[in-house]
This record gives sequence, structure tokens and C-alpha cells, in this order.
Amino acid sequence: MTAARKKAPVPAGNSALELAREVLEIEAAAITGLIARLDQSFQRAVDIILNSSGRVTVSGIGKSGHIARKIASTMASTGTPAYFVHPAEASHGDLGMVTRDDVFIALSNSGETAELLAIVPLIKRQGAKLIALTGKPQSSLARQADAHLYAGAEKEACPLNLAPTASTTAALALGDALALAVMQAKGVSRDEFARSHPGGALGRKLLTHVRDVMGTAAEAPHVADTASLSDAILEMSRGRIGVTAVLDGKQRVIGIFTDGDLRRTLQKGVDLRTTPIASVMTRAPRTISPDKLAAEAVQIMEQYKVNQLLVVDSEQRLVGALNTHALFKAKVL
Repeated sequence: MTAARKKAPVPAGNSALELAREVLEIEAAAITGLIARLDQSFQRAVDIILNSSGRVTVSGIGKSGHIARKIASTMASTGTPAYFVHPAEASHGDLGMVTRDDVFIALSNSGETAELLAIVPLIKRQGAKLIALTGKPQSSLARQADAHLYAGAEKEACPLNLAPTASTTAALALGDALALAVMQAKGVSRDEFARSHPGGALGRKLLTHVRDVMGTAAEAPHVADTASLSDAILEMSRGRIGVTAVLDGKQRVIGIFTDGDLRRTLQKGVDLRTTPIASVMTRAPRTISPDKLAAEAVQIMEQYKVNQLLVVDSEQRLVGALNTHALFKAKVL
């Protein structure tokens, strides 16, 4: 029977926790180190993408390939049409996707990746612009680029200084900076961003408006400012959202009466039938437009610690009501 292999002992003072902290420090230093090295090459890269009438192709192999996929995805989601192509596949036909109007972004820490260098002459002959992200400014890839961005690290976080770790983190951060700088320069709006993210929680927050989740004006509890307190209580019961709007003769919102107002009023021992609602309502209540994002309604509710909002038009006329239950149901909250 083969004896079980013994695990190598972990060196003293080199616990997993200590190593994790060291890894994070090294990778953070790699990103911070890029700040001082940013120069006009970065602006040139941004301008190349902005002046392109085509798409952005991002390429890399190995770990750089994984980072290249993320950069392409980030660009595509922030308003810059982009896709990833594997350099080996590019030399076997996929390079046909690249046109003279495109920008080709090549990632290689060494700047000497054979698969990339093999297709660079074809990219240049096609007329596409080349942006290189490398850790070696004097590398073959960097020298042939129209714009070179340093994306290296002084050392890897790997204890053997071999596995791409800090260098890939630096490249990823620089790719994010490039994508977001282009996004800002293009003036991409929240609505444009939302159209690229229609699914999931992000899509709901960016695409759901108050009008999509509010109760209608007919459903929203409301009484005239001439009504009695008892009338308001009955209307609150009908609406089942713990609030009623108080309207003037032109159907404009001038106040609100909540279940909290009711508790405070009852403690005063007032006559429910003879007390006018106008004397106990809260004036100038928080309201929101139906065209606002539902996420903005959440922000207002959290800021002012309220559970309901009256929805009004530009003339302060009641058009609906919104409460936290509706926001939970729409999965915005």
C-alpha cells in the first residue's frame, strides 16, 4: 500500500490570513502605481476610440484573455460597441470581423505574445487603430501600437512571483478607466445605460418609473379639504395604504393625513365628526412626479422616513399614490 503523502508544513508566520493581506496590498499597490504613469497616451487612446466609426475589438490570450473579455463587456455595457476575439481564432478567419473603421485593443503583460504579434501586421494593413495594454513599454506590441497604455505591476501577488495576479488586476482597472472615460466623453445618459441593462435588479432600478408601480388617482385615497376627520378615516380605510390625500377645490394636493397623524390626533381627544381634516392634516407633504424613477421614490422615502408618497402632476394635482409595499412587489426596494 502506498503511503499517504504528507502535506508540506506551512511556514511559521505565513498564515493564510497574512498571505491574503499581502496579496491585497500588492494588488492595490499595482493599481495605485498606474496613477502616476498615466500620461497623454491615455488621452490618445480615448480619442482613438471616440474618433472611430466602427467597433472595438479586444483580444488577449491566457489570463490576459479573461481580462480582455471583461473590458469588452464593460465597454459594450457603457455605450461603446465592443466584442472579444481570441487571437488564435483571429488568425484562422475571425480577423475578418475587424474593419478599417475599428479599434483593436491588445492585452499582453509581456508585450511579446506570439499569437497577437502574428496578427498585428494584418490589423495595421487593414487600417484599424491599435491600442496596446502591456507591462513592457519597450515590447514589440507596445512599439507597434498607435497608443500604448502601461498596465504592468512591479511584482505579482503570487508567492512565487509567477502567476498573473497583480498585473491582471492592474490591466482590469486600466480597462475600466478607459471604458468609463469614453463613456463620459460620449455623454452616455442613464436612459442609454439602462437600455443595455434591461434585466435583473439593475434594470428594474433604471427602467421602472413611478407611473409603473403607483396606484391610480381613482385608487389613491383622497378627501376634500372641507371633509371631517371621520370622513378622512373612512377614506383611509378604503384605500388600505394608511394615508389619504387632502385636496383643494381644484383637486390640488394641499395636505396629507396618515395613520401616524390619526394616532396623534386621537391622543388629543378630539371629536371625529366635527373636527375638520384641514385642522389636523400635515401640510406641504412629500410628493413625486409619475415620470421620476421608482428608485428616486425609494431615496425620498428613506431620507424622510416615510412609507407613502403622493404622486402629483406639474400642477400639484393628484394622479396616484405609492407605498413601500408596491415598491417591494415591483422588486425595486
